[in-house]
Amino acid sequence: MTEENTQKIGDKIIEVIKTIYDPEIPVDIYELGLIYDVFVNENKEAKILMTLTSPNCPVAETLPVEVEEKVKTLEEIDHAEVEITFDPTWTQDMMSEEAKLELGFL
Repeated sequence: MTEENTQKIGDKIIEVIKTIYDPEIPVDIYELGLIYDVFVNENKEAKILMTLTSPNCPVAETLPVEVEEKVKTLEEIDHAEVEITFDPTWTQDMMSEEAKLELGFL
């Protein structure tokens, strides 16, 4: 698998992630800045490094599973794993301009 292919698959993964919304905020988790990185290897495996708005987030149990399940629907991916990190801690500054505008922060 070429670097170009892994980039295309990475872009597809991001498109899928953009269909997942935080249930308390009407913005997708990518635009919220919860996705820190997406890795894809030649074995059709994806790893998503993400955070939550807080360690006590009500969807801490379900959101990572939803991300894994949706990413695994891509035919280019056989295995998906989500790793949660709180380093760095999520802040509103991590949101995209689009998310800030949607939530009235701009």
